Amino acid sequence: MTHLKENQRLLTETFPEYQSSRKKKQAIQETERAFRTLKDMSKRTKKWNDAFYRFLLTKPKTDYSVAPPVTIDEKGAVRPYWKGLLDQTMKALGHLVETVSVLDYGAVGDGRFDCTEAFRKAIGNGKRRVIIPPGTYRTRGLRLPSNTELIGAGIANTTLLLADEAPKKERLLTNQHHVKGDHHIRIANLTLDWNVGRLTKEEQTSSGGTSSSGITLANVHFAIVQNIKVIDPGLHGVDITAVRYNYFGDGRRSILGSRFIWVDEVEVSGFGDDGITTHHSDDLLITNSYLHHPSGRAHKKGFSNSNGIEIDDGSQHVVLANNRTAYCFGGIEIKAHETSSAASDTQMIGHFSFHDNRAYNFRHIGHHQGEDKYSQSAYGIRATYLAAYYPQYTDLYVGSTPRALVISAYQRVAINHFFAKTTPENNPGEIAISVQYRANQIILQQVQLEHYEQAKREVRVAQTAHHVSIDQYADDH
Repeated sequence: MTHLKENQRLLTETFPEYQSSRKKKQAIQETERAFRTLKDMSKRTKKWNDAFYRFLLTKPKTDYSVAPPVTIDEKGAVRPYWKGLLDQTMKALGHLVETVSVLDYGAVGDGRFDCTEAFRKAIGNGKRRVIIPPGTYRTRGLRLPSNTELIGAGIANTTLLLADEAPKKERLLTNQHHVKGDHHIRIANLTLDWNVGRLTKEEQTSSGGTSSSGITLANVHFAIVQNIKVIDPGLHGVDITAVRYNYFGDGRRSILGSRFIWVDEVEVSGFGDDGITTHHSDDLLITNSYLHHPSGRAHKKGFSNSNGIEIDDGSQHVVLANNRTAYCFGGIEIKAHETSSAASDTQMIGHFSFHDNRAYNFRHIGHHQGEDKYSQSAYGIRATYLAAYYPQYTDLYVGSTPRALVISAYQRVAINHFFAKTTPENNPGEIAISVQYRANQIILQQVQLEHYEQAKREVRVAQTAHHVSIDQYADDH
Protein backbone atom coordinates (compact mmCIF):
# COMPACT_ATOMS: atom_id res chain seq x y z
CA MET A 1 0.00 0.00 0.00
CA THR A 2 1.33 3.45 -0.90
CA HIS A 3 1.74 6.14 1.73
CA LEU A 4 -1.02 8.07 -0.04
CA LYS A 5 -3.52 5.25 0.52
CA GLU A 6 -2.36 4.36 4.04
CA ASN A 7 -2.48 7.99 5.18
CA GLN A 8 -5.94 8.34 3.65
CA ARG A 9 -7.10 5.16 5.37
CA LEU A 10 -5.95 6.29 8.80
CA LEU A 11 -7.42 9.76 8.43
CA THR A 12 -10.73 8.37 7.15
CA GLU A 13 -11.00 6.14 10.23
CA THR A 14 -10.79 9.31 12.32
CA PHE A 15 -12.75 11.63 10.02
CA PRO A 16 -15.16 9.52 7.87
CA GLU A 17 -15.96 12.50 5.65
CA TYR A 18 -12.26 12.78 4.68
CA GLN A 19 -12.77 10.22 1.91
CA SER A 20 -15.34 12.44 0.16
CA SER A 21 -13.91 15.12 -2.13
CA ARG A 22 -17.12 17.10 -1.79
CA LYS A 23 -17.10 17.08 2.00
CA LYS A 24 -13.39 17.79 2.08
CA LYS A 25 -14.01 20.88 -0.05
CA GLN A 26 -16.77 21.96 2.30
CA ALA A 27 -14.50 21.56 5.33
CA ILE A 28 -11.74 23.60 3.69
CA GLN A 29 -14.29 26.32 2.91
CA GLU A 30 -15.37 26.30 6.57
CA THR A 31 -11.75 26.73 7.63
CA GLU A 32 -11.30 29.58 5.18
CA ARG A 33 -14.39 31.41 6.42
CA ALA A 34 -13.12 31.19 9.98
CA PHE A 35 -9.65 32.30 8.93
CA ARG A 36 -11.00 35.36 7.12
CA THR A 37 -12.67 36.60 10.31
CA LEU A 38 -9.29 36.92 12.02
CA LYS A 39 -7.43 40.19 11.97
CA ASP A 40 -4.10 40.27 10.17
CA MET A 41 -0.94 41.31 11.97
CA SER A 42 0.81 44.62 11.42
CA LYS A 43 3.43 44.64 8.71
CA ARG A 44 7.11 45.31 9.24
CA THR A 45 8.27 48.76 8.23
CA LYS A 46 11.42 49.36 6.19
CA LYS A 47 14.61 50.15 8.07
CA TRP A 48 17.58 52.27 7.10
CA ASN A 49 20.01 49.31 7.16
CA ASP A 50 18.01 46.98 4.88
CA ALA A 51 20.30 47.58 1.90
CA PHE A 52 23.42 46.84 3.95
CA TYR A 53 22.17 43.38 4.90
CA ARG A 54 21.82 42.33 1.26
CA PHE A 55 25.57 41.81 1.14
CA LEU A 56 25.02 39.18 3.83
CA LEU A 57 22.53 37.34 1.58
CA THR A 58 19.47 38.56 3.48
CA LYS A 59 16.53 40.80 2.64
CA PRO A 60 13.64 42.35 4.54
CA LYS A 61 10.43 40.36 4.74
CA THR A 62 7.99 42.30 2.58
CA ASP A 63 5.42 39.64 1.65
CA TYR A 64 2.71 39.52 4.31
CA SER A 65 0.08 38.03 2.02
CA VAL A 66 -1.72 34.71 2.37
CA ALA A 67 -2.18 32.47 -0.65
CA PRO A 68 -5.63 31.55 -1.95
CA PRO A 69 -7.12 28.48 -0.26
CA VAL A 70 -6.18 25.18 -1.85
CA THR A 71 -8.55 23.40 -4.20
CA ILE A 72 -9.43 19.71 -4.55
CA ASP A 73 -9.13 18.14 -8.01
CA GLU A 74 -11.36 15.43 -9.47
CA LYS A 75 -9.23 12.70 -7.85
CA GLY A 76 -9.41 14.27 -4.41
CA ALA A 77 -5.83 15.61 -4.48
CA VAL A 78 -4.99 18.94 -2.89
CA ARG A 79 -3.77 21.62 -5.31
CA PRO A 80 -2.32 25.02 -4.39
CA TYR A 81 -2.92 27.80 -6.91
CA TRP A 82 0.51 27.35 -8.55
CA LYS A 83 0.44 23.57 -9.01
CA GLY A 84 -0.76 23.80 -12.63
CA LEU A 85 2.26 25.95 -13.49
CA LEU A 86 4.60 23.35 -12.02
CA ASP A 87 2.86 20.52 -13.87
CA GLN A 88 3.05 22.36 -17.18
CA THR A 89 6.71 23.32 -16.94
CA MET A 90 7.81 19.85 -15.76
CA LYS A 91 5.88 18.24 -18.61
CA ALA A 92 7.84 20.45 -20.99
CA LEU A 93 11.06 19.19 -19.38
CA GLY A 94 10.16 15.67 -20.50
CA HIS A 95 10.41 16.78 -24.13
CA LEU A 96 13.74 18.54 -23.59
CA VAL A 97 15.88 15.83 -22.02
CA GLU A 98 17.82 12.94 -23.59
CA THR A 99 17.32 9.57 -21.90
CA VAL A 100 20.48 7.70 -20.89
CA SER A 101 21.31 4.78 -18.60
CA VAL A 102 23.97 5.14 -15.94
CA LEU A 103 25.15 1.64 -16.89
CA ASP A 104 26.29 2.97 -20.25
CA TYR A 105 28.80 5.18 -18.43
CA GLY A 106 30.37 2.43 -16.35
CA ALA A 107 28.19 2.24 -13.24
CA VAL A 108 27.95 -1.12 -11.47
CA GLY A 109 25.08 -1.70 -9.04
CA ASP A 110 26.84 -4.19 -6.78
CA GLY A 111 27.05 -1.93 -3.71
CA ARG A 112 30.86 -1.98 -3.74
CA PHE A 113 32.08 -0.22 -6.89
CA ASP A 114 32.39 3.59 -6.63
CA CYS A 115 29.98 4.88 -9.29
CA THR A 116 30.47 8.61 -8.68
CA GLU A 117 32.30 9.32 -11.94
CA ALA A 118 29.89 7.20 -13.94
CA PHE A 119 26.96 9.25 -12.61
CA ARG A 120 28.74 12.53 -13.29
CA LYS A 121 29.34 11.54 -16.90
CA ALA A 122 25.76 10.36 -17.33
CA ILE A 123 24.39 13.60 -15.84
CA GLY A 124 26.76 15.78 -17.85
CA ASN A 125 25.69 19.41 -18.06
CA GLY A 126 22.01 18.62 -17.81
CA LYS A 127 19.25 18.04 -20.32
CA ARG A 128 19.46 14.38 -19.36
CA ARG A 129 17.03 11.84 -17.97
CA VAL A 130 19.37 9.45 -16.18
CA ILE A 131 17.85 5.99 -15.71
CA ILE A 132 19.19 3.92 -12.80
CA PRO A 133 18.35 0.21 -13.20
CA PRO A 134 17.89 -2.09 -10.17
CA GLY A 135 20.95 -2.36 -7.93
CA THR A 136 22.85 -0.59 -5.16
CA TYR A 137 25.15 2.17 -6.42
CA ARG A 138 27.88 3.54 -4.17
CA THR A 139 28.66 7.26 -4.62
CA ARG A 140 30.42 10.11 -2.86
CA GLY A 141 27.50 12.49 -3.39
CA LEU A 142 25.93 13.78 -6.61
CA ARG A 143 25.11 17.26 -7.91
CA LEU A 144 22.30 17.81 -10.40
CA PRO A 145 22.36 20.73 -12.85
CA SER A 146 19.30 22.39 -14.35
CA ASN A 147 17.05 20.34 -16.63
CA THR A 148 17.95 16.99 -15.09
CA GLU A 149 15.89 13.94 -14.18
CA LEU A 150 17.30 11.16 -11.99
CA ILE A 151 14.96 8.18 -12.15
CA GLY A 152 15.38 4.82 -10.41
CA ALA A 153 13.49 1.54 -10.80
CA GLY A 154 11.58 1.97 -7.51
CA ILE A 155 12.50 2.30 -3.85
CA ALA A 156 12.61 -1.48 -3.44
CA ASN A 157 14.93 -1.90 -6.41
CA THR A 158 17.34 1.05 -6.74
CA THR A 159 19.52 2.38 -3.92
CA LEU A 160 22.13 5.13 -3.85
CA LEU A 161 24.57 4.40 -1.02
CA LEU A 162 26.89 7.06 0.34
CA ALA A 163 30.46 5.76 0.27
CA ASP A 164 32.39 5.08 3.46
CA GLU A 165 34.95 7.68 2.38
CA ALA A 166 32.38 10.49 2.13
CA PRO A 167 32.82 13.26 4.75
CA LYS A 168 30.16 13.90 7.36
CA LYS A 169 29.05 17.08 5.56
CA GLU A 170 28.21 15.23 2.34
CA ARG A 171 24.71 15.20 0.88
CA LEU A 172 23.63 12.26 -1.23
CA LEU A 173 21.89 14.54 -3.73
CA THR A 174 21.91 18.30 -4.20
CA ASN A 175 21.73 20.76 -7.04
CA GLN A 176 24.82 21.86 -8.95
CA HIS A 177 24.88 25.63 -8.42
CA HIS A 178 23.69 26.87 -5.04
CA VAL A 179 24.54 30.54 -5.63
CA LYS A 180 23.77 30.73 -9.35
CA GLY A 181 20.71 28.56 -8.84
CA ASP A 182 19.19 25.67 -10.79
CA HIS A 183 15.79 24.88 -12.23
CA HIS A 184 13.68 21.99 -13.49
CA ILE A 185 14.95 18.99 -11.53
CA ARG A 186 13.12 15.70 -10.99
CA ILE A 187 14.24 12.97 -8.57
CA ALA A 188 12.10 9.84 -8.42
CA ASN A 189 11.84 6.14 -7.54
CA LEU A 190 14.96 5.74 -5.40
CA THR A 191 16.16 4.75 -1.95
CA LEU A 192 18.91 6.96 -0.54
CA ASP A 193 21.07 5.44 2.19
CA TRP A 194 23.23 8.06 3.92
CA ASN A 195 25.33 5.24 5.42
CA VAL A 196 25.38 6.53 8.99
CA GLY A 197 27.31 3.38 9.94
CA ARG A 198 30.48 4.97 8.54
CA LEU A 199 30.49 7.25 11.60
CA THR A 200 31.20 6.23 15.17
CA LYS A 201 28.14 5.60 17.33
CA GLU A 202 29.08 8.37 19.74
CA GLU A 203 29.52 11.31 17.36
CA GLN A 204 26.86 13.71 16.18
CA THR A 205 25.83 13.05 12.61
CA SER A 206 25.76 16.53 11.04
CA SER A 207 28.38 19.16 10.34
CA GLY A 208 26.13 22.24 10.36
CA GLY A 209 24.44 24.49 7.82
CA THR A 210 22.61 22.78 4.97
CA SER A 211 25.01 19.83 4.83
CA SER A 212 24.68 16.16 5.88
CA SER A 213 21.24 15.57 4.36
CA GLY A 214 19.74 13.07 1.97
CA ILE A 215 18.46 15.65 -0.54
CA THR A 216 19.21 19.39 -0.39
CA LEU A 217 17.64 21.71 -2.95
CA ALA A 218 19.12 25.19 -2.45
CA ASN A 219 18.05 28.06 -4.72
CA VAL A 220 16.07 25.76 -7.03
CA HIS A 221 12.97 26.76 -8.97
CA PHE A 222 10.63 24.07 -10.28
CA ALA A 223 11.43 20.61 -8.94
CA ILE A 224 9.67 17.36 -8.05
CA VAL A 225 10.93 14.84 -5.48
CA GLN A 226 8.68 11.79 -5.70
CA ASN A 227 8.60 8.19 -4.45
CA ILE A 228 11.82 8.47 -2.44
CA LYS A 229 12.95 6.65 0.70
CA VAL A 230 15.76 8.17 2.77
CA ILE A 231 17.52 6.07 5.41
CA ASP A 232 19.44 7.57 8.38
CA PRO A 233 20.35 11.02 7.00
CA GLY A 234 22.77 12.84 9.27
CA LEU A 235 20.69 16.02 9.32
CA HIS A 236 17.52 16.14 7.17
CA GLY A 237 15.89 13.71 4.80
CA VAL A 238 14.83 16.46 2.40
CA ASP A 239 15.73 20.14 2.84
CA ILE A 240 14.14 22.77 0.57
CA THR A 241 16.13 25.86 1.34
CA ALA A 242 18.00 29.00 0.47
CA VAL A 243 21.76 28.99 0.01
CA ARG A 244 22.28 30.01 3.63
CA TYR A 245 20.06 30.29 6.65
CA ASN A 246 19.35 33.80 7.96
CA TYR A 247 20.09 34.70 11.58
CA PHE A 248 20.15 38.49 11.25
CA GLY A 249 16.87 39.06 12.99
CA ASP A 250 13.11 38.70 12.85
CA GLY A 251 11.73 40.54 9.84
CA ARG A 252 14.55 39.34 7.59
CA ARG A 253 14.75 36.39 5.18
CA SER A 254 17.60 34.82 3.25
CA ILE A 255 17.85 35.63 -0.43
CA LEU A 256 18.39 32.89 -3.04
CA GLY A 257 15.61 30.64 -1.76
CA SER A 258 13.76 27.89 -3.61
CA ARG A 259 10.32 28.09 -5.17
CA PHE A 260 7.69 25.84 -6.78
CA ILE A 261 8.80 22.52 -5.27
CA TRP A 262 6.62 19.42 -4.82
CA VAL A 263 7.71 16.66 -2.42
CA ASP A 264 5.46 13.59 -2.73
CA GLU A 265 5.44 10.01 -1.42
CA VAL A 266 8.65 10.42 0.59
CA GLU A 267 9.54 8.22 3.57
CA VAL A 268 12.36 9.17 5.92
CA SER A 269 13.55 7.34 9.03
CA GLY A 270 16.53 7.63 11.36
CA PHE A 271 17.02 11.34 10.60
CA GLY A 272 19.43 13.28 12.77
CA ASP A 273 17.24 16.39 12.85
CA ASP A 274 14.09 16.65 10.68
CA GLY A 275 12.50 14.33 8.14
CA ILE A 276 11.40 17.04 5.69
CA THR A 277 12.23 20.69 6.33
CA THR A 278 11.95 24.03 4.56
CA HIS A 279 13.86 27.29 4.97
CA HIS A 280 13.43 30.73 3.35
CA SER A 281 11.58 29.32 0.35
CA ASP A 282 8.17 29.97 -1.21
CA ASP A 283 5.33 28.00 -2.80
CA LEU A 284 6.08 24.49 -1.57
CA LEU A 285 3.84 21.40 -1.55
CA ILE A 286 4.50 18.34 0.64
CA THR A 287 2.09 15.42 0.20
CA ASN A 288 1.50 11.74 0.98
CA SER A 289 4.70 11.30 3.00
CA TYR A 290 5.69 9.35 6.10
CA LEU A 291 8.36 10.58 8.53
CA HIS A 292 9.19 8.44 11.54
CA HIS A 293 11.65 7.23 14.19
CA PRO A 294 14.34 9.94 14.13
CA SER A 295 17.73 9.25 15.66
CA GLY A 296 18.16 12.82 16.91
CA ARG A 297 21.92 12.41 16.55
CA ALA A 298 22.44 15.81 14.93
CA HIS A 299 22.10 17.29 18.43
CA LYS A 300 23.34 16.76 21.95
CA LYS A 301 21.64 13.76 23.50
CA GLY A 302 18.38 14.72 25.16
CA PHE A 303 18.12 18.08 23.34
CA SER A 304 17.00 17.03 19.88
CA ASN A 305 14.21 19.02 18.30
CA SER A 306 13.67 16.30 15.69
CA ASN A 307 10.43 16.84 13.81
CA GLY A 308 8.73 14.79 11.14
CA ILE A 309 7.94 17.88 9.07
CA GLU A 310 9.40 21.24 10.06
CA ILE A 311 8.33 24.41 8.27
CA ASP A 312 11.15 26.59 9.49
CA ASP A 313 12.74 30.02 9.31
CA GLY A 314 11.37 32.32 6.62
CA SER A 315 9.29 29.76 4.73
CA GLN A 316 6.20 31.17 3.01
CA HIS A 317 3.12 29.80 1.25
CA VAL A 318 3.61 26.14 2.16
CA VAL A 319 0.93 23.46 1.73
CA LEU A 320 0.98 20.10 3.57
CA ALA A 321 -1.55 17.45 2.59
CA ASN A 322 -2.22 13.84 3.57
CA ASN A 323 0.99 13.23 5.52
CA ARG A 324 1.87 11.08 8.54
CA THR A 325 4.47 11.23 11.31
CA ALA A 326 5.37 8.86 14.14
CA TYR A 327 7.66 8.80 17.21
CA CYS A 328 9.12 12.26 16.56
CA PHE A 329 9.60 15.13 18.97
CA GLY A 330 7.19 17.15 16.84
CA GLY A 331 4.91 15.71 14.20
CA ILE A 332 4.54 19.03 12.39
CA GLU A 333 6.44 22.02 13.72
CA ILE A 334 5.90 25.48 12.22
CA LYS A 335 8.47 27.80 13.72
CA ALA A 336 11.54 29.97 13.61
CA HIS A 337 14.63 30.61 15.66
CA GLU A 338 14.69 33.86 17.63
CA THR A 339 17.00 35.64 15.17
CA SER A 340 15.06 34.81 12.02
CA SER A 341 11.63 35.40 10.53
CA ALA A 342 9.02 32.79 11.34
CA ALA A 343 7.43 30.54 8.76
CA SER A 344 4.23 32.23 7.56
CA ASP A 345 1.14 31.26 5.59
CA THR A 346 0.97 27.49 5.95
CA GLN A 347 -2.04 25.39 4.91
CA MET A 348 -2.52 21.83 6.19
CA ILE A 349 -5.16 19.40 4.95
CA GLY A 350 -5.06 15.98 6.57
CA HIS A 351 -2.26 14.91 8.90
CA PHE A 352 -1.99 11.81 11.09
CA SER A 353 0.36 12.06 14.07
CA PHE A 354 1.14 8.86 16.01
CA HIS A 355 3.12 8.82 19.27
CA ASP A 356 4.82 12.15 18.53
CA ASN A 357 5.72 14.08 21.66
CA ARG A 358 4.11 17.28 20.40
CA ALA A 359 1.90 16.33 17.52
CA TYR A 360 1.51 19.94 16.32
CA ASN A 361 3.86 22.62 17.61
CA PHE A 362 3.61 26.20 16.34
CA ARG A 363 6.06 28.67 17.86
CA HIS A 364 8.52 31.50 17.34
CA ILE A 365 11.37 30.90 19.76
CA GLY A 366 12.36 33.95 21.78
CA HIS A 367 9.24 35.97 20.88
CA HIS A 368 6.65 34.63 23.25
CA GLN A 369 7.31 35.64 26.87
CA GLY A 370 6.60 38.97 28.54
CA GLU A 371 10.07 40.45 28.21
CA ASP A 372 10.55 39.31 24.59
CA LYS A 373 9.82 41.37 21.49
CA TYR A 374 6.61 40.51 19.67
CA SER A 375 7.12 38.42 16.54
CA GLN A 376 6.95 40.39 13.29
CA SER A 377 6.39 37.30 11.17
CA ALA A 378 4.62 34.44 13.00
CA TYR A 379 1.19 34.41 11.38
CA GLY A 380 -1.14 32.63 9.03
CA ILE A 381 -1.91 28.96 9.75
CA ARG A 382 -4.94 27.21 8.21
CA ALA A 383 -5.53 23.55 9.04
CA THR A 384 -8.28 21.04 8.32
CA TYR A 385 -8.41 17.42 9.58
CA LEU A 386 -5.56 17.07 12.05
CA ALA A 387 -5.33 13.87 14.14
CA ALA A 388 -3.06 13.37 17.14
CA TYR A 389 -2.92 9.82 18.50
CA TYR A 390 -1.19 9.13 21.82
CA PRO A 391 1.26 12.01 22.30
CA GLN A 392 3.99 10.57 24.50
CA TYR A 393 7.19 11.38 26.31
CA THR A 394 10.36 11.03 24.25
CA ASP A 395 13.99 10.99 25.30
CA LEU A 396 14.79 12.97 22.17
CA TYR A 397 14.00 16.06 24.28
CA VAL A 398 14.07 15.14 27.93
CA GLY A 399 12.36 18.24 29.35
CA SER A 400 9.32 18.30 27.08
CA THR A 401 5.83 17.18 28.07
CA PRO A 402 3.43 15.52 25.62
CA ARG A 403 0.88 17.73 23.90
CA ALA A 404 -1.50 17.26 20.98
CA LEU A 405 -1.32 20.94 20.00
CA VAL A 406 0.77 23.90 21.18
CA ILE A 407 0.45 27.43 19.79
CA SER A 408 2.91 30.11 20.93
CA ALA A 409 3.50 33.60 19.47
CA TYR A 410 1.54 32.84 16.28
CA GLN A 411 -1.29 35.08 15.15
CA ARG A 412 -4.21 34.35 12.85
CA VAL A 413 -4.58 30.58 13.23
CA ALA A 414 -7.71 28.68 12.15
CA ILE A 415 -7.99 24.92 12.74
CA ASN A 416 -11.12 22.99 11.76
CA HIS A 417 -11.71 19.28 12.62
CA PHE A 418 -9.09 18.49 15.26
CA PHE A 419 -8.96 15.10 17.00
CA ALA A 420 -6.68 14.04 19.85
CA LYS A 421 -6.60 10.78 21.77
CA THR A 422 -4.51 9.66 24.72
CA THR A 423 -4.41 6.47 26.77
CA PRO A 424 -6.71 6.28 29.81
CA GLU A 425 -3.81 5.56 32.16
CA ASN A 426 -1.82 8.68 31.21
CA ASN A 427 -0.79 11.24 33.81
CA PRO A 428 -3.78 13.21 35.15
CA GLY A 429 -1.82 16.42 34.57
CA GLU A 430 -1.54 15.90 30.83
CA ILE A 431 -2.86 18.74 28.68
CA ALA A 432 -4.18 18.13 25.17
CA ILE A 433 -4.16 21.68 23.77
CA SER A 434 -2.13 24.63 25.01
CA VAL A 435 -2.68 28.10 23.54
CA GLN A 436 -0.06 30.21 25.22
CA TYR A 437 2.63 32.89 25.17
CA ARG A 438 1.21 35.73 23.07
CA ALA A 439 -0.82 33.60 20.70
CA ASN A 440 -3.43 35.89 19.19
CA GLN A 441 -6.45 35.60 16.88
CA ILE A 442 -6.95 31.84 17.26
CA ILE A 443 -10.01 29.79 16.22
CA LEU A 444 -10.32 26.06 16.91
CA GLN A 445 -13.46 24.44 15.50
CA GLN A 446 -14.91 20.95 15.89
CA VAL A 447 -12.42 19.75 18.46
CA GLN A 448 -12.74 16.22 19.81
CA LEU A 449 -10.67 14.78 22.64
CA GLU A 450 -10.69 11.19 23.88
CA HIS A 451 -9.53 9.85 27.26
CA TYR A 452 -8.44 13.23 28.55
CA GLU A 453 -11.11 13.11 31.27
CA GLN A 454 -8.42 12.60 33.93
CA ALA A 455 -6.69 15.84 32.99
CA LYS A 456 -7.08 18.81 35.29
CA ARG A 457 -7.20 21.06 32.22
CA GLU A 458 -7.70 19.38 28.88
CA VAL A 459 -7.37 22.75 27.13
CA ARG A 460 -5.19 25.50 28.55
CA VAL A 461 -5.43 29.10 27.35
CA ALA A 462 -2.82 31.34 28.92
CA GLN A 463 -3.58 34.85 30.14
CA THR A 464 -1.03 36.13 27.64
CA ALA A 465 -3.04 34.67 24.73
CA HIS A 466 -5.72 36.87 23.22
CA HIS A 467 -8.84 36.48 21.07
CA VAL A 468 -9.01 32.70 21.37
CA SER A 469 -12.17 30.85 20.38
CA ILE A 470 -12.69 27.10 20.80
CA ASP A 471 -15.99 25.99 19.27
CA GLN A 472 -17.87 22.69 19.28
CA TYR A 473 -15.51 21.34 21.91
CA ALA A 474 -16.41 17.75 22.85
CA ASP A 475 -14.82 15.30 25.28
CA ASP A 476 -15.65 11.84 23.92
CA HIS A 477 -14.70 8.90 26.12
